[in-house]
Amino acid sequence: MSKSQRAYVPTTALAKSVSFDEEMMHVTLTDGRSISVPIIWFPMLREATSDQRTKYEIGGGGTSMHWPELDEDLSVAGLMAGADFQGT
Repeated sequence: MSKSQRAYVPTTALAKSVSFDEEMMHVTLTDGRSISVPIIWFPMLREATSDQRTKYEIGGGGTSMHWPELDEDLSVAGLMAGADFQGT
């Protein structure tokens, strides 16, 4: 296979948008992938209203998400690596 025929392989995961359902947070990436993680991993987001969850900012060119109203910050790298959830 020549170089011109190689499949596109992303080297950086950058957030494009965030959405929620009852149990999961879904982060859509600029390369078309999506990451879904349990919302229970993030107590601030779990306790937030639906309206508060929609008020996020994408920072660092897509490397992080910030909810100013909740003072919550998450990184795409952290979501992809998983979380060491300590249930309370």
